[in-house]
Amino acid sequence: MFSRFILACLPVALLFTLGQSDLYAQVKVLRVDPGQTDPAIATVHGPNIAVYDPAAVSRHRLFLFFGGTGAKAAGSQRIDSIFAEWGYHAIGLDYENNVLTASLTHSSDRSSFDHYREAIVTGAPVSERVKVSRANSILNRFQKMLVYLAAHDPAGGWNEFLTNGSPAWSKIIVAGHSQGTGHAAYIGKLFSVDRVLIFSGPQDYLDNFNQPAPWQAKPGATESSRYFAFLSTNDPYNVHHQIANCMALMQLQKPESLAVNPGEPIHGDYQIFINDAPPKQAHGSTLLPQFTNVWKYMVMGK
Repeated sequence: MFSRFILACLPVALLFTLGQSDLYAQVKVLRVDPGQTDPAIATVHGPNIAVYDPAAVSRHRLFLFFGGTGAKAAGSQRIDSIFAEWGYHAIGLDYENNVLTASLTHSSDRSSFDHYREAIVTGAPVSERVKVSRANSILNRFQKMLVYLAAHDPAGGWNEFLTNGSPAWSKIIVAGHSQGTGHAAYIGKLFSVDRVLIFSGPQDYLDNFNQPAPWQAKPGATESSRYFAFLSTNDPYNVHHQIANCMALMQLQKPESLAVNPGEPIHGDYQIFINDAPPKQAHGSTLLPQFTNVWKYMVMGK
């Protein structure tokens, strides 16, 4: 049972600009203020972080992570560092994430979630709920961060993830927690990415219409088989709605999911995984390092 496992989070180490973390001695952690990458970009909560392990055998893939509502980019250091130890480069991005996704669940406008995602990801002036400039959009923030890293940390090999100054999306895994899940999935619709990894979301469900937000079922650039989700039965944001959203993204006709426990081997052909964490830990449980067995399957196993 999940309750047998320690739920305490690891401490977040002090980060230094182009410095190394004491928490993961073998992992290099770079801290970059968004304004350093582009003067038009505003800092929302703090610096972006970039993580890699110089000693690891490179998998030639970049893990791009979006935190949930109000989360700092540095909050993803733990999962970023574990992926770095596996040979991935990783970026945790500071972005405009202060408007709760679930605040739209009772909207009478079927396109409310579609416009919310488009506004935050691209900066298009299409949403009444959230306003984000083009400069402060996720896409611009990420592109400018990559260009900055390639220029200021050439030994890190960041240039591998750029093609003519733009992200080389086929080498990028987009991932997110809570609000960040929808942004990752939306990017998967726009670009053909390596994989989309979903942790505790998306929350884009229209209660008034009893259906997932339409954007999730629309055709996209990334194959639906490359979307993977890790959810929790007791998630306060309604796991049944999350499953319905994931089914739309994955073009599944029935909710084929697998119950998982920490450390247990995963067999079979699944895209949705579910744990039974208690209610107080449920929403954040998908990011606990006890579940690296699930993370590894999501990113490598299929």
